[in-house]
Amino acid sequence: MNIDLTQDNITKSLIRFAMPLMLANIMQQFYNITDTFIVGRFIGPNALASVGASYALIIFITSIIIGLCMGSGVFTSIQFGKRDLNMLKNGLFISFTIVGIFTLILNFFAYIYLNEIINILQIPKQIFKMTRDYLNVIFFGIFATFLYNYYANMLRAIGNSLIPVIFLGVSLIFNVALDIIFIVYMNMGVFGAGFATVISQYICAVGVIIYSFKFEELKVNRENMKMDRDIIKSIANLSLLTSMQQSIMNFGILTVQGLVNSFGTIVMAAFSTAVKIDTLAYSPVQDFGNAYSTFIAQNYGAGNSDRIKKGTKISIKIVIIFCMVISSFVYIFAPKLMSIFVDKSMYNLINIGVQYLRIVSVFYIGIGILFMFYGYFRAINKAEISLVLTIISLGTRVALAFTLSSIPFIGIKGIWIAIPIGWILADLCGLFFYKKPIV
Repeated sequence: MNIDLTQDNITKSLIRFAMPLMLANIMQQFYNITDTFIVGRFIGPNALASVGASYALIIFITSIIIGLCMGSGVFTSIQFGKRDLNMLKNGLFISFTIVGIFTLILNFFAYIYLNEIINILQIPKQIFKMTRDYLNVIFFGIFATFLYNYYANMLRAIGNSLIPVIFLGVSLIFNVALDIIFIVYMNMGVFGAGFATVISQYICAVGVIIYSFKFEELKVNRENMKMDRDIIKSIANLSLLTSMQQSIMNFGILTVQGLVNSFGTIVMAAFSTAVKIDTLAYSPVQDFGNAYSTFIAQNYGAGNSDRIKKGTKISIKIVIIFCMVISSFVYIFAPKLMSIFVDKSMYNLINIGVQYLRIVSVFYIGIGILFMFYGYFRAINKAEISLVLTIISLGTRVALAFTLSSIPFIGIKGIWIAIPIGWILADLCGLFFYKKPIV
């Protein structure tokens, strides 16, 4: 079940490890896509705009937690590569304690300042209450997001990427079933959509925790329950920088969401639908980047520099081929993809979404390579470079989005154009840092 990425055939090991990660991310996207489909079909465009506007905020908040878990996972991967189980287990105790407490604090403040947050997002008055109702329920799942992502990252760190996706699949089935029950049959509206998601998240979290205790590497004993200053420093560096990288990336998206919201509910609904299709399309390459990161971290811990170079060349080829295929698919079938979630009679909404998808999808290779750079620098204990690349990518995207969209003959199209420009600029900077002798 576990895959040792420091040995055996590189291509075979990477693909075997990456496939469950890709499937897991697709399933996570389906949590939101299921809500989008059922809400759009059975409640209406205002509810669709409300859930869509909430999506960017939810992703931003959870990205902070996921980033902390990913950073902790890198530390675990490096120690696993070194075969230092004492430091690995001590790191588990420290990271779980710190990230868990932080999650509770973040959850508390999200509730306290919920109205202010919604106002910052420029949510139209007609959907303010609906958005608030949805977020009030969804925020109960923040701690479940921490539990699942923490233990999923720990399992992946020791080479087990399959089990987390199995539990995610079970929770997805629950989510779809509960969505239908709460929304279609019980008429619970957006509250029902949120309630179904939260219940499913906790089912997933509990399942992966119970399974994790099967592995000796992930069992923390009483002697491991101590605060070591050096370990705290190492985990804090990896986790905080990775969390900042993830949250800045999604803060930029959140900022753009606020700009999109200023164009009205039709554009909001089109954007929220298209972004979910877009994210689902390139999420496999994002997770391949995470698999590649685990590969690099384990081999970095084991001191296998030649294997790192060979794995990087193989990974670049895989990413380029995948992105070319998925770019062609999204570009060609963009109208049909939008029509899955929106009634065909809503021509204006579909056309706006198609315009977004066709502009962005052409440049999926840009974001595919960028995810590899993120994973590489994080894995070799240079997470600050991943942070710099994120700031460059998102800074460019936000600045250009506001600038271009303010030009009358460009308008909303300027927001879409800004996205791939940010990716490409960050890629060029990543290439510069990669060529410097770090490993």
